[in-house]
Amino acid sequence: QVQLVESGGGLVQPGGSLRLSCAASAFTFEMGWYRQSPGKERALIATVNSVGGGTNYKDSVKGRFTISKNNANNTMWLQMNDLKPEDTAVYYCHTFMNGQDYWGQGIQVTVSS
Repeated sequence: QVQLVESGGGLVQPGGSLRLSCAASAFTFEMGWYRQSPGKERALIATVNSVGGGTNYKDSVKGRFTISKNNANNTMWLQMNDLKPEDTAVYYCHTFMNGQDYWGQGIQVTVSS
């Protein structure tokens, strides 16, 4: 079983930055960030592979968001720059192990002036 604990959300003005963190209780081979806006389905926005460090991004966040992971302490981050109002959502940390999905508790990010 894997526990995921997120931190770092909040309110930021358009063009601002935030950094989300996700602390995992165990090593997993891939982790990612999803987000869900009101009335929309939860959507994958970025993933990072723990072996080799390969990353993938949803087109709408490419060039603005950076995902990274420290395997020494199983912590993953999402650096979000040039935030836009449409980035407002609840952000979820995700991983999987032995065919089971694990989710963080979700953290609110609000981009508004």
